[in-house]
Amino acid sequence: MRIADVSLSTTVLLALALSAVGCDAQSRQSRVPTLPPPSITEYQPRSTLVVPAHEVPRAKFPVVDFHGHPPRLTSPAAIQPVVDAMNALNLQVMVQAQPSSGERLTQQIDAVRAAGYADRFVFFASLDLNNVSPGSGARIAAQLEADVRAGAVGIGEIMKGFGLSTRKADGTRLAMDDPELDIVWETAARLGIPVFVHTGDPAEFFEPLDYQNERWLEMALFPDRQFNDRSRFLPFDDLMAERNRMIEKHPNTTWVLAHLGWHTQDLARLGEIFDRNPNVLGELGAVLYDLGRQPRFAREFFIKYSDRILFGKDSFAPEEYPYYWRVFETADEYFDYYRDYHAFWKLYGLELPDDVLRKVYFENALRIIPRMPTAGFPPQ
Repeated sequence: MRIADVSLSTTVLLALALSAVGCDAQSRQSRVPTLPPPSITEYQPRSTLVVPAHEVPRAKFPVVDFHGHPPRLTSPAAIQPVVDAMNALNLQVMVQAQPSSGERLTQQIDAVRAAGYADRFVFFASLDLNNVSPGSGARIAAQLEADVRAGAVGIGEIMKGFGLSTRKADGTRLAMDDPELDIVWETAARLGIPVFVHTGDPAEFFEPLDYQNERWLEMALFPDRQFNDRSRFLPFDDLMAERNRMIEKHPNTTWVLAHLGWHTQDLARLGEIFDRNPNVLGELGAVLYDLGRQPRFAREFFIKYSDRILFGKDSFAPEEYPYYWRVFETADEYFDYYRDYHAFWKLYGLELPDDVLRKVYFENALRIIPRMPTAGFPPQ
């Protein structure tokens, strides 16, 4: 057979395959159930799959929760229940990432010390980014230095309003790479503290709310998670490009991208950011639904970038942490995620090697956070 004949045959086969796909799509659209169909919230099929299951109520190694949002830690009555839950889960240290600065910050630091738990919590300082105008950067940097003297060991969580909706004094949107803030990020570099920044939300939230959007249910349940109005919000890619420019302007600053930068549906894109910027790490809170549906690729990603990933949970719900342990520590198949409006699919275990678990669970956090308590962790 001649090469031309092979090419022609390949073309014909491809055309037939595409035609079959098109016909199948048309067939699906034309099919009508013989019974009234359930709504998206009513359809909750029970899986009949029987496979080995390994619940993991307690993490294999002590953990630093880099993205902690416990209640304000201002009294023994607030602190003790959090510590009790941490003990059960093997959380050794929690970063208090709830926005706090000044007196709101020092009250918590003093209360934790008085309760005898200074080795279980560290505190990040928040930044007042509202109404920025000429000279604001120096003011914000000065407050940051005061908060670090008071005991803060990082910045964050800088909430998603930064880049999406935070306004300058003149009413314009505060761009993430605004030069007025350069002094703040350089101050963080000089002080040796990480900057923990949450930019935007999942990429799907910036897309049209139609039946092809796999986050349709969540966006319909929570309208404030819709960022697809171009008159109000930047497109997802433009916002991420702005964040990346901010990072690249400050190569001596340690940056931590909350939620793995919202790139878990495209881990290769996050890998490119890591490759270009050795000063960038990612925190994995609230994106387990994406990691657990791509166990082979995610496992290889975690192994390759094991020095760049930090454990974090985001919301403080003790009953949800074991889902993370199960995904990271087992090879279990096809098990539930804890929020059906995040993911209608099932999760699979990554079965990460112990050396990777140690880095993700605690070693990376101990490396980048100054004055971290070390009691309770295995030798490094």
